[in-house]
Amino acid sequence: MMKIRKALESDVQSIYSMRNRAIIEKCTGFYSSAQLALWTQGDISAALINDIVANFFVSVFKDRVIGCGKVNLETGMIDAIFVDPDHSGQGAAKSMLVFLEELALDNDLKLLQLESTLNAASFYRACGFVGDEVSTYHSPRGISLDCIPMQKKL
Repeated sequence: MMKIRKALESDVQSIYSMRNRAIIEKCTGFYSSAQLALWTQGDISAALINDIVANFFVSVFKDRVIGCGKVNLETGMIDAIFVDPDHSGQGAAKSMLVFLEELALDNDLKLLQLESTLNAASFYRACGFVGDEVSTYHSPRGISLDCIPMQKKL
């Protein structure tokens, strides 16, 4: 059975590796090879470690991290929902999203927002998010990616 818990510093490498695999396996065909390479290059920074420990939650199945996500409880921005490609389609992303929505509700948020990758927009729409216009996401790593800003009223 899958469980969701607060991320620990010991989860950082698993999260980073899973994120990179998910990007390469799920975003191919939606973004160029050059974009995927820039998006997944580099080492784990101290800022990323701090962000994961402070803000991330992980999905765990059989003592293995299979997903992650976070929500900013001040802005309602959801970010970093990634699922290990070996567990794709098994409900881990949906469970994480429901968990983050409940956390937002518990903190009196009325609106959630996110910037969906092109490949994930249909998933978020199926979960009640709305948004169709393509925008540009500028990552902290200096890469620009097409995305779809979406929101959901709680």
